[in-house]
Formats: sequence, C-alpha cells, structure tokens
Amino acid sequence: MKIGIAMNVVLVSLALSLGSVGLGYGADGVAPRWDPDAFRVQSTTLEIMTVGTEEGEHWTRLWWVVVDGQVYVQLGDPAFKRVQENFARPYVVVKIAGQKFDRVRLEAAPDMKEKVAAAMAAKYPRDDALLRQSHPTTVRLVSEPPSQH
Repeated sequence: MKIGIAMNVVLVSLALSLGSVGLGYGADGVAPRWDPDAFRVQSTTLEIMTVGTEEGEHWTRLWWVVVDGQVYVQLGDPAFKRVQENFARPYVVVKIAGQKFDRVRLEAAPDMKEKVAAAMAAKYPRDDALLRQSHPTTVRLVSEPPSQH
C-alpha cells in the first residue's frame, strides 16, 4: 500500500515537472510575444504574480497603460510591498491579453509618474475613485525572453 502511494507521488511530481517545462509558451511551443501595442486592444487589466516566503504565490490585478511604447502600472503600498518581498525578485510573472510571461522585471520610473497618471485617467475615465487613491510607485514592465535551458 505504501509503495503504491509513493509511486503515485513520484508520478504526479514527474508530470508536474514535465508540465512546467513549457510554462510561458503557447500550445504551439512558441514563446508569447511582448507587444504593448497589441495588448491595448485585448486587455484592460493585467495580473502580476509574486511569491511570498509565507503566503506563497499571490496574484495582483492591476490597471496598466502604454506610454511611449512601454507598459506601466502604478503600485499602491500593498502591491509595492509584495514586489519588494518577492522571493523570485527581480522577476514577476505577468498575465496580460491571454498570454503569460514568466520573466518580467518591474523598473522604477518616477520620472514617468505624471505621464502615466494622465494616461490612466484617459484610459479609465469612469474610475475616478481608484485614480484618487494613493499609488506612489510608478513602474515600467520589461519582459525578458524565457531562459534557454
């Protein structure tokens, strides 16, 4: 009986390991393309995944904009803290426009705060309450190609 359980654990572990090899790739085995202009028409929110040492994986849904061909978000204090304490730092996983990107860096962009705030107000005009909340940290999302093993 114990051998059967052990075999099941090994088989499940193997299946999960093999399944994770293709993470970040589409069904055709091709990595998704980071294309901010294409994202504009396909998605109003994105999600970032951080990994906390105690809470594990955590997905945060964020509004985003494209300014000068780059994707930006504004982080409130809770999201900023998760990014700072992210076990996988400097990378987060991003889901946007039905695609998943496993290696995305968040770069501080304080010089873009006003432009990003204006773009947010234009993109989300009915959501004034959110825009009035404190979002002290403006960041640029930079996708890196998946690592080649």
